[in-house]
Amino acid sequence: MHQEISAAKRTGDTPPAIRPGEGAPFRDYALGAPYDEMFDESGGVRAPYRELYTRLIALPLEELYRRQMACEQSFLHQGITFTVYGDDRATERIIPTDLLPRIITAKEWAHIERGLKQRILALNLFLKDIYHDALIIRDGVVPRDLVYGAPNFRREMRGVSVPRDAYVSVCGSDIIRREDGAFVVLEDNLRVPSGVSYMLANREVVRRAFPSMFQATHVRPIEQYPQELLATLRALAPPHRENPRIVLLTPGSFNSAYYEHTFLARAMGIELVEGRDLLVHDNFVYMRTTSGLSRVDVIYRRIDDDFIDPLIFRSDSILGVPGVFNVYRAGNVVIANALGNGVADDKAVYAYVPRIIKYYLDEDAILPNVETFLCREPRMLSHVIGNLDTLVVKAVGESGGYGMLVGPHATQKERVAFRDRVLAKPKNYIAQPTISLSTAPCFVGTGVEARHVDLRPFILHATETRLVPGALTRVALRRGSLVVNSSQGGGSKDTWVQVI
Repeated sequence: MHQEISAAKRTGDTPPAIRPGEGAPFRDYALGAPYDEMFDESGGVRAPYRELYTRLIALPLEELYRRQMACEQSFLHQGITFTVYGDDRATERIIPTDLLPRIITAKEWAHIERGLKQRILALNLFLKDIYHDALIIRDGVVPRDLVYGAPNFRREMRGVSVPRDAYVSVCGSDIIRREDGAFVVLEDNLRVPSGVSYMLANREVVRRAFPSMFQATHVRPIEQYPQELLATLRALAPPHRENPRIVLLTPGSFNSAYYEHTFLARAMGIELVEGRDLLVHDNFVYMRTTSGLSRVDVIYRRIDDDFIDPLIFRSDSILGVPGVFNVYRAGNVVIANALGNGVADDKAVYAYVPRIIKYYLDEDAILPNVETFLCREPRMLSHVIGNLDTLVVKAVGESGGYGMLVGPHATQKERVAFRDRVLAKPKNYIAQPTISLSTAPCFVGTGVEARHVDLRPFILHATETRLVPGALTRVALRRGSLVVNSSQGGGSKDTWVQVI
Protein backbone atom coordinates (compact mmCIF):
# COMPACT_ATOMS: atom_id res chain seq x y z
CA MET A 1 0.00 0.00 0.00
CA HIS A 2 2.77 2.44 0.91
CA GLN A 3 5.89 2.93 -1.16
CA GLU A 4 8.98 1.71 0.68
CA ILE A 5 12.66 2.34 0.12
CA SER A 6 14.49 -0.97 0.07
CA ALA A 7 18.15 -1.27 0.95
CA ALA A 8 20.40 -3.06 -1.52
CA LYS A 9 22.18 -5.94 0.16
CA ARG A 10 25.00 -8.03 -1.22
CA THR A 11 24.82 -11.73 -0.46
CA GLY A 12 27.22 -12.69 2.31
CA ASP A 13 27.68 -9.11 3.59
CA THR A 14 27.77 -8.71 7.37
CA PRO A 15 26.34 -5.34 8.37
CA PRO A 16 28.84 -3.31 10.36
CA ALA A 17 28.21 -2.49 14.00
CA ILE A 18 25.97 0.58 13.93
CA ARG A 19 25.61 3.09 16.72
CA PRO A 20 22.00 4.06 17.38
CA GLY A 21 22.84 7.73 16.80
CA GLU A 22 24.20 7.21 13.29
CA GLY A 23 20.80 6.99 11.58
CA ALA A 24 18.80 10.23 11.45
CA PRO A 25 15.68 8.89 13.21
CA PHE A 26 17.83 7.45 16.03
CA ARG A 27 19.69 10.59 17.15
CA ASP A 28 17.87 10.66 20.50
CA TYR A 29 17.87 6.89 21.02
CA ALA A 30 19.39 6.21 24.45
CA LEU A 31 20.81 2.84 25.41
CA GLY A 32 20.89 2.17 29.15
CA ALA A 33 21.11 -0.76 31.53
CA PRO A 34 17.96 -2.54 30.30
CA TYR A 35 18.14 -5.07 27.49
CA ASP A 36 17.33 -3.38 24.20
CA GLU A 37 15.43 -5.37 21.60
CA MET A 38 17.02 -3.68 18.58
CA PHE A 39 20.57 -2.81 19.69
CA ASP A 40 23.20 -4.80 21.57
CA GLU A 41 25.38 -3.38 24.34
CA SER A 42 27.89 -1.91 21.89
CA GLY A 43 25.20 -0.24 19.80
CA GLY A 44 25.23 -2.81 17.00
CA VAL A 45 21.95 -3.75 15.40
CA ARG A 46 20.71 -7.20 16.42
CA ALA A 47 20.26 -9.55 13.47
CA PRO A 48 16.42 -9.75 13.51
CA TYR A 49 16.17 -5.95 13.35
CA ARG A 50 18.65 -5.20 10.56
CA GLU A 51 15.99 -5.04 7.85
CA LEU A 52 13.83 -2.69 9.94
CA TYR A 53 16.78 -0.48 10.87
CA THR A 54 17.94 -0.17 7.27
CA ARG A 55 14.49 0.86 6.09
CA LEU A 56 13.98 3.35 8.90
CA ILE A 57 17.18 5.30 8.25
CA ALA A 58 16.23 5.49 4.57
CA LEU A 59 12.77 6.97 5.21
CA PRO A 60 12.23 10.69 5.87
CA LEU A 61 10.69 11.50 9.23
CA GLU A 62 7.72 12.99 7.41
CA GLU A 63 7.00 9.60 5.83
CA LEU A 64 7.26 7.81 9.17
CA TYR A 65 4.89 10.35 10.65
CA ARG A 66 2.43 9.88 7.78
CA ARG A 67 2.42 6.11 8.30
CA GLN A 68 1.97 6.53 12.05
CA MET A 69 -1.03 8.79 11.43
CA ALA A 70 -2.45 6.22 8.99
CA CYS A 71 -2.28 3.56 11.71
CA GLU A 72 -4.03 5.81 14.21
CA GLN A 73 -6.71 6.82 11.70
CA SER A 74 -7.38 3.16 11.00
CA PHE A 75 -7.92 2.51 14.72
CA LEU A 76 -10.19 5.55 14.92
CA HIS A 77 -12.35 4.47 11.97
CA GLN A 78 -12.67 0.94 13.33
CA GLY A 79 -13.60 2.20 16.78
CA ILE A 80 -10.76 0.34 18.47
CA THR A 81 -11.11 1.78 21.94
CA PHE A 82 -10.70 1.07 25.62
CA THR A 83 -12.22 2.71 28.67
CA VAL A 84 -10.32 4.54 31.41
CA TYR A 85 -12.30 4.64 34.63
CA GLY A 86 -12.08 7.60 36.97
CA ASP A 87 -10.64 10.04 34.42
CA ASP A 88 -12.39 13.42 34.22
CA ARG A 89 -11.14 14.17 30.72
CA ALA A 90 -12.63 11.22 28.85
CA THR A 91 -13.47 7.59 29.41
CA GLU A 92 -13.50 6.25 25.86
CA ARG A 93 -10.15 6.46 24.06
CA ILE A 94 -8.40 5.11 21.01
CA ILE A 95 -5.70 2.75 22.23
CA PRO A 96 -2.31 4.21 21.26
CA THR A 97 -0.45 2.02 18.81
CA ASP A 98 3.17 2.26 17.71
CA LEU A 99 4.16 1.97 14.08
CA LEU A 100 7.30 -0.13 14.61
CA PRO A 101 6.99 -3.90 15.15
CA ARG A 102 8.71 -5.86 17.86
CA ILE A 103 10.51 -8.90 16.46
CA ILE A 104 10.84 -12.28 18.23
CA THR A 105 13.07 -14.98 16.75
CA ALA A 106 11.79 -18.50 16.10
CA LYS A 107 14.14 -19.86 18.78
CA GLU A 108 12.95 -17.37 21.37
CA TRP A 109 9.31 -18.13 20.58
CA ALA A 110 9.86 -21.89 20.87
CA HIS A 111 11.26 -21.33 24.37
CA ILE A 112 8.33 -19.09 25.36
CA GLU A 113 5.84 -21.58 23.95
CA ARG A 114 7.30 -24.52 25.89
CA GLY A 115 7.35 -22.51 29.10
CA LEU A 116 3.77 -21.28 28.83
CA LYS A 117 2.37 -24.69 27.89
CA GLN A 118 4.08 -26.13 30.96
CA ARG A 119 2.72 -23.33 33.12
CA ILE A 120 -0.93 -23.56 32.05
CA LEU A 121 -0.90 -27.35 32.43
CA ALA A 122 0.38 -27.06 36.01
CA LEU A 123 -2.08 -24.29 36.90
CA ASN A 124 -5.02 -26.35 35.64
CA LEU A 125 -3.86 -29.29 37.75
CA PHE A 126 -3.51 -26.96 40.73
CA LEU A 127 -7.04 -25.62 40.32
CA LYS A 128 -8.55 -29.09 39.99
CA ASP A 129 -6.66 -30.19 43.10
CA ILE A 130 -7.57 -27.31 45.40
CA TYR A 131 -11.27 -27.60 44.51
CA HIS A 132 -11.26 -31.37 45.10
CA ASP A 133 -8.66 -33.33 47.10
CA ALA A 134 -6.34 -30.42 47.99
CA LEU A 135 -3.30 -32.72 48.06
CA ILE A 136 -0.88 -29.86 47.45
CA ILE A 137 -2.15 -28.20 50.63
CA ARG A 138 -2.05 -31.45 52.60
CA ASP A 139 1.56 -31.95 51.53
CA GLY A 140 2.52 -28.47 52.68
CA VAL A 141 3.66 -27.17 49.30
CA VAL A 142 1.27 -24.22 49.34
CA PRO A 143 -0.05 -22.74 52.63
CA ARG A 144 -3.67 -23.51 53.41
CA ASP A 145 -4.62 -19.96 54.36
CA LEU A 146 -2.95 -18.57 51.23
CA VAL A 147 -5.38 -20.54 49.06
CA TYR A 148 -8.55 -20.48 51.13
CA GLY A 149 -8.01 -16.85 52.10
CA ALA A 150 -7.36 -15.66 48.54
CA PRO A 151 -9.90 -13.03 47.40
CA ASN A 152 -10.78 -15.06 44.31
CA PHE A 153 -11.12 -18.50 45.91
CA ARG A 154 -14.74 -19.63 45.47
CA ARG A 155 -15.93 -22.15 48.04
CA GLU A 156 -18.97 -22.75 45.85
CA MET A 157 -16.65 -24.48 43.35
CA ARG A 158 -15.60 -27.23 45.76
CA GLY A 159 -16.38 -30.58 44.13
CA VAL A 160 -17.64 -29.06 40.87
CA SER A 161 -16.44 -30.98 37.82
CA VAL A 162 -15.12 -28.94 34.90
CA PRO A 163 -15.13 -30.30 31.31
CA ARG A 164 -11.73 -31.74 30.38
CA ASP A 165 -10.44 -30.35 33.70
CA ALA A 166 -9.86 -27.10 31.81
CA TYR A 167 -10.29 -24.48 34.51
CA VAL A 168 -8.21 -22.12 32.38
CA SER A 169 -9.08 -22.24 28.68
CA VAL A 170 -7.89 -18.75 27.77
CA CYS A 171 -4.81 -17.28 29.41
CA GLY A 172 -2.71 -14.18 28.79
CA SER A 173 0.56 -14.34 30.71
CA ASP A 174 2.75 -11.24 30.96
CA ILE A 175 6.41 -11.83 30.16
CA ILE A 176 9.36 -9.46 30.45
CA ARG A 177 13.07 -9.60 29.69
CA ARG A 178 15.64 -9.21 32.40
CA GLU A 179 18.75 -7.13 31.82
CA ASP A 180 20.54 -10.29 30.67
CA GLY A 181 17.92 -10.87 27.95
CA ALA A 182 16.28 -13.89 29.63
CA PHE A 183 12.47 -14.09 29.58
CA VAL A 184 10.65 -14.31 32.92
CA VAL A 185 6.94 -14.39 33.79
CA LEU A 186 5.73 -11.27 35.56
CA GLU A 187 2.17 -12.45 36.16
CA ASP A 188 -0.59 -14.72 34.86
CA ASN A 189 -4.02 -13.47 33.75
CA LEU A 190 -6.46 -16.35 34.07
CA ARG A 191 -9.84 -14.83 34.83
CA VAL A 192 -10.92 -12.72 31.84
CA PRO A 193 -7.67 -11.88 30.02
CA SER A 194 -7.99 -9.12 27.45
CA GLY A 195 -5.92 -7.60 24.67
CA VAL A 196 -6.03 -10.19 21.90
CA SER A 197 -8.13 -7.93 19.65
CA TYR A 198 -5.43 -5.26 19.87
CA MET A 199 -2.84 -7.87 18.89
CA LEU A 200 -4.87 -8.64 15.75
CA ALA A 201 -5.62 -4.98 14.98
CA ASN A 202 -1.95 -4.00 15.33
CA ARG A 203 -1.02 -6.68 12.82
CA GLU A 204 -3.39 -5.28 10.21
CA VAL A 205 -2.24 -1.67 10.40
CA VAL A 206 1.49 -2.39 10.65
CA ARG A 207 1.40 -4.88 7.79
CA ARG A 208 -0.18 -2.17 5.65
CA ALA A 209 2.45 0.34 6.78
CA PHE A 210 5.40 -1.93 5.86
CA PRO A 211 4.06 -4.48 3.34
CA SER A 212 7.30 -5.50 1.64
CA MET A 213 9.25 -5.62 4.89
CA PHE A 214 6.53 -7.83 6.40
CA GLN A 215 7.06 -10.32 3.59
CA ALA A 216 10.86 -10.10 3.78
CA THR A 217 10.86 -10.76 7.54
CA HIS A 218 8.90 -14.05 7.16
CA VAL A 219 6.39 -13.39 9.92
CA ARG A 220 4.19 -16.19 11.25
CA PRO A 221 0.43 -15.56 10.89
CA ILE A 222 -1.94 -14.80 13.77
CA GLU A 223 -5.19 -14.19 11.90
CA GLN A 224 -6.44 -17.67 12.81
CA TYR A 225 -6.78 -16.83 16.52
CA PRO A 226 -10.59 -16.33 16.53
CA GLN A 227 -11.15 -19.70 14.87
CA GLU A 228 -8.73 -21.40 17.25
CA LEU A 229 -10.57 -19.82 20.18
CA LEU A 230 -13.86 -21.06 18.73
CA ALA A 231 -12.42 -24.58 18.35
CA THR A 232 -11.29 -24.47 21.99
CA LEU A 233 -14.76 -23.48 23.18
CA ARG A 234 -16.40 -26.18 21.04
CA ALA A 235 -14.08 -28.78 22.54
CA LEU A 236 -15.50 -27.92 25.98
CA ALA A 237 -19.13 -28.38 24.94
CA PRO A 238 -21.17 -31.36 26.15
CA PRO A 239 -20.27 -34.34 23.91
CA HIS A 240 -23.85 -35.14 22.95
CA ARG A 241 -24.43 -31.67 21.47
CA GLU A 242 -23.45 -31.99 17.80
CA ASN A 243 -23.80 -28.29 16.99
CA PRO A 244 -23.35 -26.53 20.33
CA ARG A 245 -24.51 -22.94 20.70
CA ILE A 246 -21.75 -20.73 22.02
CA VAL A 247 -22.25 -17.16 23.22
CA LEU A 248 -19.93 -14.43 24.49
CA LEU A 249 -21.24 -12.87 27.71
CA THR A 250 -20.28 -9.20 28.08
CA PRO A 251 -21.01 -6.79 30.93
CA GLY A 252 -22.07 -4.27 28.28
CA SER A 253 -20.90 -1.27 26.33
CA PHE A 254 -19.45 0.55 29.35
CA ASN A 255 -16.88 -2.17 30.00
CA SER A 256 -13.27 -1.24 29.23
CA ALA A 257 -12.87 -4.16 26.80
CA TYR A 258 -16.24 -3.92 25.06
CA TYR A 259 -14.63 -3.36 21.67
CA GLU A 260 -12.82 -6.67 22.10
CA HIS A 261 -16.02 -8.46 23.06
CA THR A 262 -17.79 -7.29 19.90
CA PHE A 263 -14.74 -8.01 17.75
CA LEU A 264 -14.32 -11.60 18.97
CA ALA A 265 -18.01 -12.45 18.80
CA ARG A 266 -18.18 -11.19 15.22
CA ALA A 267 -14.94 -12.95 14.22
CA MET A 268 -16.11 -16.27 15.69
CA GLY A 269 -19.63 -15.93 14.30
CA ILE A 270 -21.29 -16.29 17.70
CA GLU A 271 -23.85 -14.20 19.57
CA LEU A 272 -22.73 -11.35 21.83
CA VAL A 273 -25.08 -11.33 24.81
CA GLU A 274 -25.62 -9.50 28.07
CA GLY A 275 -27.09 -11.06 31.17
CA ARG A 276 -30.58 -9.84 30.31
CA ASP A 277 -30.44 -11.82 27.04
CA LEU A 278 -30.17 -15.13 28.90
CA LEU A 279 -32.48 -16.95 31.29
CA VAL A 280 -32.56 -20.19 33.24
CA HIS A 281 -35.43 -22.65 32.83
CA ASP A 282 -35.63 -26.28 33.99
CA ASN A 283 -31.92 -26.18 34.88
CA PHE A 284 -30.80 -25.15 31.39
CA VAL A 285 -29.67 -21.80 30.04
CA TYR A 286 -31.56 -20.24 27.13
CA MET A 287 -31.00 -17.20 24.95
CA ARG A 288 -33.91 -14.98 23.99
CA THR A 289 -34.22 -14.72 20.20
CA THR A 290 -36.83 -13.30 17.83
CA SER A 291 -37.97 -16.85 17.12
CA GLY A 292 -38.18 -17.95 20.74
CA LEU A 293 -35.83 -19.46 23.30
CA SER A 294 -32.66 -21.20 22.13
CA ARG A 295 -30.58 -23.40 24.42
CA VAL A 296 -27.02 -22.26 25.18
CA ASP A 297 -24.25 -24.83 25.66
CA VAL A 298 -21.09 -22.77 26.20
CA ILE A 299 -20.71 -19.30 27.69
CA TYR A 300 -17.41 -17.55 26.97
CA ARG A 301 -17.66 -15.10 29.80
CA ARG A 302 -15.98 -11.72 29.89
CA ILE A 303 -17.48 -10.89 33.25
CA ASP A 304 -15.98 -11.42 36.70
CA ASP A 305 -17.14 -14.17 39.07
CA ASP A 306 -18.76 -11.69 41.46
CA PHE A 307 -21.29 -10.49 38.90
CA ILE A 308 -22.20 -13.67 37.01
CA ASP A 309 -25.04 -14.93 39.24
CA PRO A 310 -26.74 -12.64 41.78
CA LEU A 311 -28.30 -15.64 43.51
CA ILE A 312 -24.88 -17.01 44.48
CA PHE A 313 -22.39 -14.14 44.46
CA ARG A 314 -23.16 -10.40 44.52
CA SER A 315 -26.89 -9.99 45.02
CA ASP A 316 -26.77 -6.42 43.70
CA SER A 317 -25.42 -7.47 40.30
CA ILE A 318 -27.61 -6.73 37.28
CA LEU A 319 -24.95 -7.95 34.83
CA GLY A 320 -25.24 -11.69 35.24
CA VAL A 321 -27.83 -14.44 34.89
CA PRO A 322 -29.84 -15.49 37.97
CA GLY A 323 -29.57 -19.25 38.49
CA VAL A 324 -26.76 -19.86 35.99
CA PHE A 325 -24.43 -21.27 38.64
CA ASN A 326 -26.77 -24.17 39.45
CA VAL A 327 -26.95 -25.02 35.75
CA TYR A 328 -23.17 -24.84 35.59
CA ARG A 329 -22.76 -27.05 38.64
CA ALA A 330 -25.16 -29.62 37.11
CA GLY A 331 -23.02 -29.75 33.95
CA ASN A 332 -25.79 -28.43 31.68
CA VAL A 333 -23.79 -25.41 30.55
CA VAL A 334 -20.07 -24.76 30.24
CA ILE A 335 -18.57 -21.48 31.42
CA ALA A 336 -15.11 -20.59 30.17
CA ASN A 337 -12.98 -19.64 31.90
CA ALA A 338 -14.16 -21.68 34.88
CA LEU A 339 -15.42 -19.82 37.90
CA GLY A 340 -12.97 -19.60 40.79
CA ASN A 341 -9.84 -19.80 38.68
CA GLY A 342 -8.71 -16.37 39.87
CA VAL A 343 -7.11 -17.97 42.90
CA ALA A 344 -4.36 -19.25 40.59
CA ASP A 345 -3.47 -15.79 39.28
CA ASP A 346 -3.48 -14.27 42.75
CA LYS A 347 -0.20 -12.37 43.01
CA ALA A 348 0.73 -14.17 46.23
CA VAL A 349 -0.01 -17.62 44.77
CA TYR A 350 2.17 -16.55 41.81
CA ALA A 351 5.22 -16.81 44.06
CA TYR A 352 4.53 -20.54 44.44
CA VAL A 353 4.07 -21.37 40.75
CA PRO A 354 7.59 -22.85 40.31
CA ARG A 355 6.83 -25.15 43.26
CA ILE A 356 3.40 -25.93 41.78
CA ILE A 357 5.06 -26.95 38.49
CA LYS A 358 7.55 -29.15 40.34
CA TYR A 359 4.80 -30.77 42.45
CA TYR A 360 2.48 -31.76 39.59
CA LEU A 361 4.88 -32.24 36.68
CA ASP A 362 8.17 -33.05 38.44
CA GLU A 363 9.85 -30.46 36.22
CA ASP A 364 11.67 -27.22 36.82
CA ALA A 365 9.95 -24.12 35.49
CA ILE A 366 11.08 -23.38 31.94
CA LEU A 367 10.16 -19.71 32.40
CA PRO A 368 11.17 -18.51 35.87
CA ASN A 369 9.28 -16.05 38.04
CA VAL A 370 10.41 -12.61 39.09
CA GLU A 371 11.70 -12.66 42.69
CA THR A 372 8.66 -11.98 44.90
CA PHE A 373 8.36 -10.92 48.53
CA LEU A 374 5.19 -11.98 50.36
CA CYS A 375 4.20 -9.26 52.81
CA ARG A 376 2.24 -11.89 54.75
CA GLU A 377 5.60 -13.16 56.06
CA PRO A 378 7.01 -10.86 58.81
CA ARG A 379 10.62 -11.06 57.62
CA MET A 380 9.67 -10.17 54.06
CA LEU A 381 7.28 -7.46 55.24
CA SER A 382 10.11 -5.79 57.15
CA HIS A 383 12.28 -5.89 54.02
CA VAL A 384 9.50 -4.39 51.87
CA ILE A 385 8.71 -1.56 54.29
CA GLY A 386 12.38 -0.70 54.53
CA ASN A 387 12.86 -0.63 50.75
CA LEU A 388 9.72 0.94 49.32
CA ASP A 389 11.86 3.33 47.30
CA THR A 390 13.33 0.45 45.25
CA LEU A 391 10.43 -2.03 44.99
CA VAL A 392 7.20 -2.45 43.06
CA VAL A 393 4.37 -3.28 45.50
CA LYS A 394 1.11 -4.80 44.23
CA ALA A 395 -2.27 -5.66 45.73
CA VAL A 396 -2.73 -9.42 45.28
CA GLY A 397 -6.26 -9.30 43.85
CA GLU A 398 -5.91 -6.32 41.51
CA SER A 399 -5.09 -6.15 37.80
CA GLY A 400 -4.71 -3.55 35.07
CA GLY A 401 -2.05 -1.61 36.93
CA TYR A 402 -4.41 -0.65 39.78
CA GLY A 403 -3.45 -1.01 43.46
CA MET A 404 0.25 -0.72 42.64
CA LEU A 405 3.18 1.38 43.84
CA VAL A 406 6.29 1.79 41.65
CA GLY A 407 8.66 2.84 44.42
CA PRO A 408 11.43 4.58 42.45
CA HIS A 409 8.89 6.71 40.58
CA ALA A 410 6.65 7.51 43.57
CA THR A 411 6.82 10.57 45.79
CA GLN A 412 7.67 10.30 49.47
CA LYS A 413 4.05 11.15 50.28
CA GLU A 414 2.80 8.32 48.04
CA ARG A 415 5.23 5.84 49.60
CA VAL A 416 4.13 6.77 53.14
CA ALA A 417 0.46 6.37 52.22
CA PHE A 418 1.11 3.02 50.58
CA ARG A 419 3.21 1.85 53.54
CA ASP A 420 0.24 2.45 55.83
CA ARG A 421 -1.99 0.39 53.53
CA VAL A 422 0.48 -2.49 53.49
CA LEU A 423 0.92 -2.47 57.25
CA ALA A 424 -2.85 -2.45 57.76
CA LYS A 425 -3.38 -5.55 55.57
CA PRO A 426 -0.01 -7.17 54.81
CA LYS A 427 -1.60 -10.35 53.39
CA ASN A 428 -3.08 -8.25 50.60
CA TYR A 429 0.29 -7.26 49.15
CA ILE A 430 3.40 -8.62 47.49
CA ALA A 431 6.52 -6.80 46.32
CA GLN A 432 9.06 -7.34 43.57
CA PRO A 433 12.35 -5.71 42.63
CA THR A 434 12.01 -2.88 40.14
CA ILE A 435 13.05 -4.64 36.98
CA SER A 436 13.92 -2.39 34.08
CA LEU A 437 11.75 -3.86 31.36
CA SER A 438 13.51 -4.29 28.05
CA THR A 439 13.29 -1.39 25.62
CA ALA A 440 12.24 -1.39 21.99
CA PRO A 441 12.24 1.26 19.25
CA CYS A 442 9.11 3.41 19.09
CA PHE A 443 8.28 6.29 16.78
CA VAL A 444 7.56 9.36 18.92
CA GLY A 445 6.85 11.89 16.19
CA THR A 446 10.26 13.57 16.16
CA GLY A 447 12.24 10.37 15.74
CA VAL A 448 12.70 6.86 17.09
CA GLU A 449 13.35 6.43 20.82
CA ALA A 450 13.59 3.54 23.28
CA ARG A 451 10.50 2.74 25.33
CA HIS A 452 9.95 -0.02 27.88
CA VAL A 453 7.85 -3.02 26.75
CA ASP A 454 6.44 -6.30 27.98
CA LEU A 455 4.90 -9.24 26.12
CA ARG A 456 1.47 -10.88 26.51
CA PRO A 457 1.09 -14.12 24.53
CA PHE A 458 -2.33 -15.80 24.54
CA ILE A 459 -2.67 -19.50 25.38
CA LEU A 460 -5.67 -21.68 24.55
CA HIS A 461 -6.32 -24.95 26.38
CA ALA A 462 -8.92 -27.72 26.03
CA THR A 463 -8.07 -31.09 24.47
CA GLU A 464 -4.67 -29.60 23.63
CA THR A 465 -2.72 -26.47 24.43
CA ARG A 466 -2.03 -23.99 21.64
CA LEU A 467 -0.41 -20.60 21.25
CA VAL A 468 -0.98 -18.38 18.24
CA PRO A 469 2.56 -17.31 17.20
CA GLY A 470 2.23 -13.70 18.19
CA ALA A 471 1.52 -11.55 21.22
CA LEU A 472 0.42 -8.17 22.42
CA THR A 473 3.50 -6.08 23.08
CA ARG A 474 2.51 -3.37 25.53
CA VAL A 475 4.49 -0.14 25.58
CA ALA A 476 5.13 2.43 28.29
CA LEU A 477 4.73 5.47 26.07
CA ARG A 478 6.08 8.03 28.50
CA ARG A 479 9.86 8.29 28.48
CA GLY A 480 11.32 6.36 31.42
CA SER A 481 7.96 4.94 32.53
CA LEU A 482 7.66 1.24 33.40
CA VAL A 483 3.84 1.16 33.40
CA VAL A 484 2.57 -0.46 30.19
CA ASN A 485 -1.14 -0.89 31.02
CA SER A 486 -3.45 0.95 28.64
CA SER A 487 -5.56 1.96 31.64
CA GLN A 488 -2.48 3.72 33.02
CA GLY A 489 -1.39 5.52 29.86
CA GLY A 490 0.38 2.72 27.98
CA GLY A 491 0.03 1.66 24.36
CA SER A 492 0.79 -1.35 22.18
CA LYS A 493 2.67 -2.50 19.10
CA ASP A 494 2.65 -5.43 16.71
CA THR A 495 4.77 -8.49 17.52
CA TRP A 496 6.41 -10.36 14.67
CA VAL A 497 7.43 -13.96 15.35
CA GLN A 498 9.83 -15.11 12.67
CA VAL A 499 9.27 -18.38 10.82
CA ILE A 500 12.97 -19.33 10.98
